[in-house]
Amino acid sequence: MIQRIYIDTSVVGGYFDEEFKEATNMLFKRLENREVKFVVSDLLDLELLNAPAHVKELLFNFPPEYFERVELTDETIQLADTYIEEKVVGKTSIEDCRHIALATIYKVDVLASWNFKHIVNLDKIKGYNSINLRLGYTMIEIRSPKDLVKYGDE
Repeated sequence: MIQRIYIDTSVVGGYFDEEFKEATNMLFKRLENREVKFVVSDLLDLELLNAPAHVKELLFNFPPEYFERVELTDETIQLADTYIEEKVVGKTSIEDCRHIALATIYKVDVLASWNFKHIVNLDKIKGYNSINLRLGYTMIEIRSPKDLVKYGDE
């Protein structure tokens, strides 16, 4: 079965960022080779509205069938709000929480992000997963794109 990877906005931007470019491009190569499917949300679309044109257009370089589209629902908003209420992160991180809630509720294999402050952070991941388990959701796997690419002759 093909791996479903939820990507947030930092992964799209990372494609063009010198610091994150190599691993991000390798992850997109896995998409191109149909080794993975990216799960993208309407929240990602919204966040990309103010991005430079070349960043906005990156995902259009791939056929629509390479992606699974998911949408914010009342359930995802409520779960994200719970992360905030229980102080996993502060109120300013609501969009990050919504990405995590989307990935949780749509049961992706892994959420990919370059956001080490609020998402790819062991203490935060423990907090998200503690709430997920208590509320009957599955645990969410969260990694940087660097952890999701193949190196050498694997």
